[in-house]
Formats: sequence, structure tokens, C-alpha cells
Amino acid sequence: MDVLEVTAKTVDEAIEKGLAEMGAARAEVRVTIMNEGKSGGFLGFRSEDARVQLERIVPRPPVVTPAPPPAATPEPAVPLAEMTVVAAETLDRLLKMMEVEGKVVSATMPDEEAQETTGPISLNIEGDDLGMLIGRRGQTLASLQYILRLMVGHQTKTWVPIVVDAEGYKQRRLDAIKALALRMADHVKTRGAPFTLEPMPPFERRIVHLALADHPAVYTESIGEGESRKVVIRPKQGGTGAREGNQAQPGNTRPARGNYNDRRGNY
Repeated sequence: MDVLEVTAKTVDEAIEKGLAEMGAARAEVRVTIMNEGKSGGFLGFRSEDARVQLERIVPRPPVVTPAPPPAATPEPAVPLAEMTVVAAETLDRLLKMMEVEGKVVSATMPDEEAQETTGPISLNIEGDDLGMLIGRRGQTLASLQYILRLMVGHQTKTWVPIVVDAEGYKQRRLDAIKALALRMADHVKTRGAPFTLEPMPPFERRIVHLALADHPAVYTESIGEGESRKVVIRPKQGGTGAREGNQAQPGNTRPARGNYNDRRGNY
């Protein structure tokens, strides 16, 4: 399957669904947004699903036997450099519309869809007092990033992951989550009991999983559904798996004391 059209509630969901059906990684396909979809407003009336086209980008073996004339070659994707300029200019326009004083600069940040590599387009907003732009746990920043992806995708008809940061918040958050994961791993190793972290978005859960992937004493797994999905750190040896601690958050200076259950009761 080289070309696939997929519909879902959002562009991101449609892309993830299409990648799963094609059995392909994000870097192996080119995404064209056919319809961005819309929420439909009050009670979801007149809502419309997003629709995207995924085209696998792989080399074809040479044709030895006669074959029908090749199909028309699709238009080439917009060059990444041009998309970066479009993204930066669009983000700058959004900031002006929001009456936020900030300067958009290029940055180097992890791709939130493929943690191991640098994001194709990474932008950082520099300025003073951008806390309102970041929001609680970066929720406002995440919404701004999503809107920017939709706008750039609509202008270029090509979907490329765009990572937006403000005052280096995401890098600080990433470092804090890694530190938390290592601290809780030591806690689990010492007590021999699993520990459940606070609910996290997919990108932050991947940070925890990768931070502890090679840890000799613990392993991780995700539990729950939707926004309540969280990571559990479990001991590889010596843990019964029956005891769960309270949730921990980045920034805590010591493990939280939780209610543990075993055969002797609650304590």
C-alpha cells in the first residue's frame, strides 16, 4: 500500500491511524492534508472529520519487463527551508494577533512524534514574562503549536511536525521529567514496590520510558486511557507488584509518601 487516504477527528489522529494501517514510520511517508476538519461548535453539530493522504516514499526496484506508462508524478513537497520560513512568519503573526511581545528564532528540540531525532522544524519564542503563553503544564503552548501546524499545513499542503517552545520551557520540562524518572527509579529500587507517576501526554511518557529503558533495577509501562494515561515504574526483582505509591510530579524534591496495600493492611 503506497497511497492511503484516512479520516479521523483531527489531523494528528488521522496521521497516526494511517501510519498504523500502512505499517510505516513517520519518516517513510509524505502527508498531504486534504481536509483539516472542524469541531462543529456547540454540541458538535456540523462537525467534519479531518482527511489526509499518506504516500509511502520508498525506492522502487528497476522494471525489467514491459510495463504500462508510469502514473503522473505527484508535485514535489515544499522544501523544508521554505516551510521553516512560512512557519516562523505565521507564528510571528499569531503572536502579534495575541498581542504577545516575543521574538521567533530557530531552535533544536526533540521531535515530539519521534523522540530520538531532532524535530524537522523547531521554533523558540524569546521574550519576557511568557508564562501566559506557556500555560499550565504547557497546555497553552501545545494548543498554539497545534494551531500553527494546521495553518502551515493549509498553506503548504504538506504536513511536517513543527515543535514550538517558549523561553526554553520544553527543554526545562524534559530535564525535570528525566530527573524525576531517575529519582523515582531509585525510590522503587529501594522499596521494592512500583510507583505511579502523574498522568502525562504521550511525549512526556516517552521521555520516562527512554530515560529508564536501560535501568538495571526497574522497568516501565503505561496504564490508563486518554488524558489519564500514566507511567508505572516497577522493580525487576523483589517487588510483589501489589503495592502502588501516590503520583509524583516533576519538581518534587523527595518521593511522595503513598498508601501501600499488602497482606498486612494499609499503611
